[in-house]
Amino acid sequence: MTDGGYAEERDALVDSLVERGYVETDAVERAMRAVPREVFLPEDARGRVYKDSPLPIGEGQTVSAPHMVAMITERLDLSEGDRTLEVGTGRGYHAAVVARTVGAENLYTVERQEKLAVEARQNLPEEVTVVVGDGSKGLAEEAPFDRIYLTCAAPDVPGFIDDQLREGGRCVLPAETGGAQRLVTVEKRDGETVVNEGEPVRFVRMYGEEGF
Repeated sequence: MTDGGYAEERDALVDSLVERGYVETDAVERAMRAVPREVFLPEDARGRVYKDSPLPIGEGQTVSAPHMVAMITERLDLSEGDRTLEVGTGRGYHAAVVARTVGAENLYTVERQEKLAVEARQNLPEEVTVVVGDGSKGLAEEAPFDRIYLTCAAPDVPGFIDDQLREGGRCVLPAETGGAQRLVTVEKRDGETVVNEGEPVRFVRMYGEEGF
């Protein structure tokens, strides 16, 4: 993964995210400054690479706005060594940020579109495990996970989370209930999942067995 020559623009964006309170910790700030978002975008989207907005990446999918990447990453409360599952790799930008925080060998990410998964593998560290499959079912063969996050909206909290999230673990996802999407945090305590709803968000939908 090489820098595309946008270092000043990237630093300016991260400065803005810090000032607006989306980036709160040193670990997330270092990761956001280190990962060149342009590498994970199609050529025709790179003119807007450091606008704080979602951008199309092909196959009907988008890369999340940087403030949303920062928000989810902060809310996960990641530590080095956390076994982490991402559902919805896209071209790998959010995965690259998380890999910088937990260690690339601890990140597993599932993408249903093979073309996007191939592109992500080309740009992510080789230690990241990229799987082509139905992420709406999680990744049972590698469970349990300390952290799980979704980059696409589920119709509710998917059932696999209860089975694949380790005791004391945390999951962050956009969930669409009643026609509106909200950012939801799920924690597993004493064998039970505790769900806390957050602010309104807007993500592409998750498709598959437990998706739309």
